[in-house]
Amino acid sequence: MMATSYRILVMGVSGSGKSHIGRLLAESLGVDFIDGDGYHSPGNIDKMGRGVPLTDADRQVWLDTLAGLLDEHRRRDESVVIACSALKARYRDMLRQGDPALAILYLRGGRDLLLERLSTRRGHFFKGDSMLDSQLADLEPPDDDEALGLDISLPPETIAGEFALWLRQHEMP
Repeated sequence: MMATSYRILVMGVSGSGKSHIGRLLAESLGVDFIDGDGYHSPGNIDKMGRGVPLTDADRQVWLDTLAGLLDEHRRRDESVVIACSALKARYRDMLRQGDPALAILYLRGGRDLLLERLSTRRGHFFKGDSMLDSQLADLEPPDDDEALGLDISLPPETIAGEFALWLRQHEMP
């Protein structure tokens, strides 16, 4: 268990491994994990299932809900890991309304690897390379001052371990 509580965002485009790595990270830290995809509205899920990219308006309630979950954990001084694409800087700003000290792991990877991963995924509502291209076009990668960026070609356990180490090195006194 960690000495300090953290609210952690694992972000990246679809196929980057947010849920898998988020679960690994939460397990290694002994904290709760929330998959942001589970908080999309039925309308958003239907839209993505038809291969239609979400708009900023589509994402508004979803991001507000996730910010509320971060705020609940912050108020209880409990750590949590949330997996959420958080593609744009303003989306991350909205999430930071739940915790201004949000720690962010950015999973970055090339289109070919992402597409390969998406093509083998079963039972998920995110469909199609056109949706991946839309996410990549929307992506405003965080800089080093905002997040730790790690390449998705690394093993998931390595990514979770590197972020846990980074988190310990950035603990507030």
